[in-house]
Amino acid sequence: MPILWHIMKIYSHYGINDFVICAGYKQEYIKDWFANYYLHTSDVTFDFADGGKMNIHSNVSEPWRVSVIDTGLNTMTGGRIKRIAPYVENEKFFMTYGDGVADVDLNALLAFHEKTGKVATITGVLVTQRFGVLDIDGNGAINEFREKKETDGGVINGGFMVLEPGIFDYIDGDQTVFEQEPLNRLAANHELCAYRHEGFWKCMDSQREKMQLEEMWATGNAPWKIW
Repeated sequence: MPILWHIMKIYSHYGINDFVICAGYKQEYIKDWFANYYLHTSDVTFDFADGGKMNIHSNVSEPWRVSVIDTGLNTMTGGRIKRIAPYVENEKFFMTYGDGVADVDLNALLAFHEKTGKVATITGVLVTQRFGVLDIDGNGAINEFREKKETDGGVINGGFMVLEPGIFDYIDGDQTVFEQEPLNRLAANHELCAYRHEGFWKCMDSQREKMQLEEMWATGNAPWKIW
């Protein structure tokens, strides 16, 4: 199953079933997959002796309403959010990237956001370093070499955000990178906060990470499978 399906299943577990997908490059594949969802998720019989009649068995149904929106081929992340304003209307909404899964408690995230009263809440996750650490002095001499530790990592934006409709006022247009000016302005205006997630989180930015996630799913060790 595509990673979009995994992400949507996480949200659906918490009763969030109305999705707006900011599509661009190869959006036709996304639209085709949802248009033929039953074919992808059910057993099917094609009876060519009966004019090619198709019978779907064990129909797997999802309570989803999915809008796949063309947000432009070269539009930046902020511009894509800006373009879906007509579909969000005047209500708060969850927003995340299409390349990361987690076991985030979305109910707790929403409660935290509403308590702060801010325009935007992001989920902060701790990411450890992948490589060993060098302690180098001013002359280039290595004073210490050691393997990475948990404390060497840093808290990053893990997606899984909650945004108020006022977020659109912070985005100028298609060339706006959401992670730059909008988030900086929100922070400067004290309208940005972070919900700390200390559980599982993993992105799929490389072929190596894709293979790791697929191995976790295949072996039944997928912490994001909360449904």
